[in-house]
Amino acid sequence: MARYIFITGGVVSSLGKGLTAAALGALLQARGFSVRMRKLDPYLNVDPGTMSPFEHGEVFVTDDGAETDLDLGHYERFTGVAARATDSVSSGRIYTNVLEKERRGDYLGKTIQVIPHVTNEIKDFIEIGDDEVDFMLCEIGGTVGDIEALPFFEAIRQFSQERARGQCIFMHLTLLPYLAASGELKTKPTQHSVKELRSIGIAPDVLVCRAEHPIPEKERAKIALFCNVRPDSVIPAYDLKSIYEAPMSFHRAGLDQAVLDAFQISPAPAPNMTRWEDVEDRIHNAEGEVKIAIVGKYVQLEDAYKSIKEALTHGGMANRVKVTTEWVDAEIFEKEDPAPHLDGFHAILVPGGFGERGTEGKIRAAQFAREHKVPYLGICLGMQMAVIEAARNVVGLEDAGSEEFDHEAGKKRFTPVVYHLKEWVQGNYTVRRKVSDDKGGTMRLGAYTAALKEGSKVAEVYGDTTIEERHRHRYEVDIKYREELEAKGLCFSGMSPDGRLPEIVEWQDHPWFIGVQYHPELKSKPFAPAPLFADFVRAAIEQERLV
Repeated sequence: MARYIFITGGVVSSLGKGLTAAALGALLQARGFSVRMRKLDPYLNVDPGTMSPFEHGEVFVTDDGAETDLDLGHYERFTGVAARATDSVSSGRIYTNVLEKERRGDYLGKTIQVIPHVTNEIKDFIEIGDDEVDFMLCEIGGTVGDIEALPFFEAIRQFSQERARGQCIFMHLTLLPYLAASGELKTKPTQHSVKELRSIGIAPDVLVCRAEHPIPEKERAKIALFCNVRPDSVIPAYDLKSIYEAPMSFHRAGLDQAVLDAFQISPAPAPNMTRWEDVEDRIHNAEGEVKIAIVGKYVQLEDAYKSIKEALTHGGMANRVKVTTEWVDAEIFEKEDPAPHLDGFHAILVPGGFGERGTEGKIRAAQFAREHKVPYLGICLGMQMAVIEAARNVVGLEDAGSEEFDHEAGKKRFTPVVYHLKEWVQGNYTVRRKVSDDKGGTMRLGAYTAALKEGSKVAEVYGDTTIEERHRHRYEVDIKYREELEAKGLCFSGMSPDGRLPEIVEWQDHPWFIGVQYHPELKSKPFAPAPLFADFVRAAIEQERLV
């Protein structure tokens, strides 16, 4: 039976609960324990799949096809444990389940209420996979005091009471603001946050305090006294140059020890921090630098491309170089020549996205990379734009475009080189979709196998001809243009096992130009970089030497 750690936040949002939870998961692994990590989000969307990146940031995708919070990406990157659909839930999903049960008559005519029906549904979710791991880490989204989060707080309170003593602990993340005028850290917001938490029946066992300045011992003692926690369970969390410093930083601060003490695990196994010492070494002792342009449409919000940014960092670590990324707004290239904007970069990456805005700029970025022999990695929409660019400028199909943009405009304007994917094979059955279907959860989602062409660049990169990567798309490159494109040098080097869906394209007369329909960034980790990103950064190093 698993032990449970519930992670909550107070004072303000965006303190880094997900990162703290992920780092704690990594530390428990370093001590020989198995972990699983979960996120409970209070918003009413069923999942983040239909939310704008400006609202929510990146949508992370699991192997089994769930669209989840981006924190699950952190969990995977730090622990290496593949997330599942059962590791993420929202209020929307909980209420949907409750209402479906009510419609079926499962509640036998009872009045449906938040307590016990909604809280029971949350507790049932928390309990999934209880016997599989040593520790279950559950992060509650939002902050203490949020109205929509109250059912979750009540559920974890009940859950801890129903378990044997010592099976559950609470970890609370707060902010210690620094007032420059008085030159001191203020503990009152933390005190109020803990007071709010205690008023709903939850007493934190460990406090993690975000601060920009060192926390004096006097202040730690004060927090411990007024918040009713042990002084060695008040853990400072300072700003870091890299998120991958977090496990070592929290270990030095005593977070893992405080958690094990709260569970009364003594003597605790000694930690093996070799993995994270190596990661820190690769970050701090880089032997060069490459500049990579990310040409996208959500550049104002870096969280929209969170996994891509991290995967590039991992690629840099694999090659012991620092990767400097610059976000370039694709819409600029619709009015201006890309050359002045892209000239100084050693590689170009065009990520995924939805909708027509910015796509002409992405096409021009792909053209620039092809003509100037600059390493190019196109992901999802980035691959589709590279194919459209090839169809227009190399094959001569001037009105080549995507069916997605015609659907958006409500009229036919393009020859659809990219079409709406109406069916695909998933396991042993065929999935069918219509354009008019609901948007949520209707894409080709999750892990699918691709067969790579012998002797191709991607087969060399992966060191294999069969790979499995995660997808998130509803439009696909049309196979019927394959012959025309391959005749001009654009090789379809990866296909679905049935040979119907293009997965990878690459220019044969180019040092490194690859477009992939899937999202390789989702499986990348600092200690196991995604092969494509590691080789993409290597190609950027070669380019840097040529420039």
